[in-house]
Amino acid sequence: MANKKVIPVRKKAPSPSFDHVRRFVPAAAVLSVILIGGCSSEDESENESVTTEEETETNENEEASEQESAPSSEPATDYGVSAGHPDAVAAGMEVLDNGGNAADAAVAAAYAVSVVEPFASGIGGGGSVLIQKQGEAPQAYDYREVVPEGGIPSSDIGVPGFTAGMNKFHADHGTAEWEELLDPAVTLADSSEVSGLFADQLESGEDRLPVSELSHFYPDGEPLEAGSTVEQDELADTLRDIRDNGSDTLYEGEAGQSLASQIEGIDTASLEAFEVSQNDPSVGTYEGYDIIGAAPPLPGISVIQMLQMLEERDSMEAGRDSTDFIHDTAMSWRLASQFIETDYGDPNFVDVPVDRLTDPERNAELAAEIPDASLISEEEASSYTGDPNTTHITVVDEDGTFVSMTNTLTNFWGSGEYAEGYFLNNQMDRFDIGEGSVNEPEPGRRSVTWSSPMLVANDDGPVLGIGSPGGERIPIMLTQVISDWTVNDASLEEAVETPRFHLDGDELVMEEMPEAQQREELLAIGYEDISEQPTPLYFGSIQALALDQETGELSGARDPRREADWQSSASE
Repeated sequence: MANKKVIPVRKKAPSPSFDHVRRFVPAAAVLSVILIGGCSSEDESENESVTTEEETETNENEEASEQESAPSSEPATDYGVSAGHPDAVAAGMEVLDNGGNAADAAVAAAYAVSVVEPFASGIGGGGSVLIQKQGEAPQAYDYREVVPEGGIPSSDIGVPGFTAGMNKFHADHGTAEWEELLDPAVTLADSSEVSGLFADQLESGEDRLPVSELSHFYPDGEPLEAGSTVEQDELADTLRDIRDNGSDTLYEGEAGQSLASQIEGIDTASLEAFEVSQNDPSVGTYEGYDIIGAAPPLPGISVIQMLQMLEERDSMEAGRDSTDFIHDTAMSWRLASQFIETDYGDPNFVDVPVDRLTDPERNAELAAEIPDASLISEEEASSYTGDPNTTHITVVDEDGTFVSMTNTLTNFWGSGEYAEGYFLNNQMDRFDIGEGSVNEPEPGRRSVTWSSPMLVANDDGPVLGIGSPGGERIPIMLTQVISDWTVNDASLEEAVETPRFHLDGDELVMEEMPEAQQREELLAIGYEDISEQPTPLYFGSIQALALDQETGELSGARDPRREADWQSSASE
């Protein structure tokens, strides 16, 4: 059994004991004596005294029982939200504070972050989510974009699924009123502050955005600066429409008709045909835990494979910054990524051998192929370019239910096309990944991509929710953090802040350059070069929450690489 455990559920009120019934017997017995035998006035007085005492005792016992049976006002665990922006955290926490659950809070946070980070996710994109209640099996939802009925347009825009996904997820698991979940996003769209990351993306995206249509972002043709106020009136109107009329407005109503009239490749038939996909999540064992990833074609399988290889090789023994761990992780990614090329596809269209790919014995055999002092040769594979980006949200409610949700437009600003206050995705570009027919486009089909919401659970239930932006680097980054937290017993803050690395071809890209001796060790193994990250956003931003069973304490980490934040009920 793994060391870190989780409080399973809120304690139930105790059932009435046999004593609750038995305590009425003495009074009944006294009454029987009075009726049958009769009594002198002295006896009557004595019996009345006894009866009174018994009744008093009964009332006191009943009050005590009611107090025992009443539900505790104290939550079973801390609750909290981790997200890519403080305003999204605040939106989710407001929902939890008002009695909503993890699903409600995730929806509120997702809409809120799409307003303050319109370059990363939103109505024009899609996403995927995992949810697991204590003592129950995890469930997965995939509401990523699908190929339009007419095929992929030149813009690579797919039929957006974000709004349908939020609606379906809330309908299945939410308890709060739908309107309440959209209110924070509407308020932020009416007026919010431009963050440093937002300002940077406005400046860097200027050459691929329709600046003339975006006067609220580019007043007088110049991008807004950090700290300035932005009013997104058109987006606020669209959000009010979704708040008041639900997701149908985008898929069967006026909002959908307006979108189809403005965006080439999107038509009303494709919008009406959109369905949220539900398949079993990918699950594998690692160090006594269940590692739970989204269903294919998302790469949760790859994280499971890598972790199982590292477990077989005992790679963490020397530490996360050791040459052994770096080399084993890099080579496990090389092996795991090959299956993305050959086996990953939409499970509604092709069979994906999940059980075979997550089999620990089979992955132990793969681990044996990793040489200690040389590289595994790289098979020819696709090259993934662009500026990949997502946003991740992790939520835990007072019952210990975990939600791990990743939403995206694919690249920053998606396709760059704009309608009704939001930007459209370019997710169809991901059909370039893979070989053969496993990831071939056809109407209604979803592509392989890198988004990877994850959960880690023990026998009682989930103990960790985690995810990150970062494109192709997401699986290898999550592997490093999960391994550090589970095996190295690092705090979540330590595991998140520790410098990361990635394998690019035969080159190691490292967030922090190694000391001279380790650099020589890595080069001697066969790595062509060791280079620094090309951009400050290269290694994503982990949004994670961990739950401790013994204390009910929720822990998180503010990833310093972006503007992420987290908060729990204990910190309010």
